[in-house]
Formats: sequence, C-alpha cells, structure tokens
Amino acid sequence: MYLVTVLGNLFIILAVISDSHLHTPMYFFLSNLSLADIGFTSTTIPKALRNIQTHSKEITFAGCVSQICFFLVFGCQDNLLLTLMAYDRFVAICHPLHYMAIMNAWLCLLMALGSWLVSILGTLPDTLSVLRLSFCTNMEIPYFFCDLPEILKLACSDTLINNIVVYTVAIILGVFPLTGILFSYSQIFSSILRISSAEGKYKAFSTCGSHFLVVSLFYGTDLGVYLSSAATPSSGMSLMSSVLYTMLTPMLNPFIYSLRNREIKVALGRVFSKMMPLRARLT
Repeated sequence: MYLVTVLGNLFIILAVISDSHLHTPMYFFLSNLSLADIGFTSTTIPKALRNIQTHSKEITFAGCVSQICFFLVFGCQDNLLLTLMAYDRFVAICHPLHYMAIMNAWLCLLMALGSWLVSILGTLPDTLSVLRLSFCTNMEIPYFFCDLPEILKLACSDTLINNIVVYTVAIILGVFPLTGILFSYSQIFSSILRISSAEGKYKAFSTCGSHFLVVSLFYGTDLGVYLSSAATPSSGMSLMSSVLYTMLTPMLNPFIYSLRNREIKVALGRVFSKMMPLRARLT
C-alpha cells in the first residue's frame, strides 16, 4: 500500500509537469496535493514497516516529536489544498467567464506557497508545546505512530495549555477551511441546479466530482478517527480509522483523479510511453 501510494502520487506529479495541457490551476493544486500525500504517508508508514521488520516498537522522544511535527504539517497542507481546489472549482463553475482572470498563474503560486507557509507556521505551536511537557518512564503509545492527542494523555505534567493550543489550531486550520469548502460547494450545487440542460449539469458536476469524492473520503475518515476516539478511547475501531486516513486515503487519491479524468489518463499514458523505451535500454 505504501509503494502504491508513493508511486501513484509520483506519477500524478510527473504527468502534470510533463504535459502542457495540464498546466492549469486545478492540476497545479492536484500536484501539490500529491506531494503532500507522499509526505503525509511517509511520516508514519516507513517507521511502522521498520517496527514490523525488526520486531521493535521503540521510538526516541526526538523522533516522536519530529513525527508529530511532520504529520501535522502535511495533514494541514492536505486540508488547505483541498480548500484551494474547492475555491478553484467554485470560480470555474460559478464565474466561468472570469476564471482565467481570477485564477491567474501568480495567484495560484501565491496561494500554494501561502498554504505551505501556513501549514508550517500553524503547526509549530502544537509541536513546541509538547517540548514543555514532562513524561513518565516506560510509556506505551496505543497507536502505530505518535498521534498528538495520545501523547498528551501520557504526559505527567499539566496539559491545559497544550489542549488550548490544539483546539485553537484545529479551529483555525481545520474548521475554517472546512467551512470554506462547504460554502464553495453550496454555491457550486446552486449554480449546477440552475443549468437547464441535463448535459450541462453532468458536465459541470463532472468537473468537481473527483474533488468532492476526495474531500468526502478525507473528512469522513478524519472525523471517524476522532469520533471513535471520543466514544471508546484507544479502541480497535479508532486504530482502524487511523489506518484509513493515514494509508488508504493518500493511496486512493491518485486513482480517483486518474480513473475519472480523461486528461490525466492521457498524460499518464504519455509518461508510461516515455518510460518504456528507457526501461528497454536499461534491460
């Protein structure tokens, strides 16, 4: 699953870079999303695979804090990029005549760089606040990675400030982007319903269908983790939900976009056709 995730997202990035037809805002954000997905899954899965191979589940404190930091950065980046992609689809469907003027190359570049910067700066308070905590010896994390809520439960010192920071960052970098996505899609669906022809409605919906599916999968598994954690802490269901959003969601994203998108299929075909002669020469 890890290899499929990395290769699938890598092929999406290569397809977008190599095909001039895909040099559009939607595919630019999609390539950034694929990069974030590679980083997101690489933060936890290689360590889990190493634990399985060596039969050792140990991790240093520095390694645990680093895992928390990168996990939050790439997770927030996924969230922000999905919001930017929702805004892109909102402009494309609700303001098609002004699309190229609004979603120009400089704005897209600034939004992408801004999302990376916000993800890094926004997750620093969560990470740095962990360093002020003291922990007892012989800690056992009931997860396959250092999940911040689970780490806070194991602290021997007061975690009130940490919880305040966690909820504040979650509202700013989680609730606000989700609100933006919901608003964008409310406007999109309203515009689609006003289209008179069935063919026009289908064409308009097909342009945002893949993104809507990815958003549903991302937030569905994400909410499943924390709802199951709240209902039955450290349960098997919570662990299963964690596997879904750390492994399954990043793996399925390339398939969702490639299987439902003719342009991506054509671009991927060109990438594979260029790779085959190289493979023949190497063999």
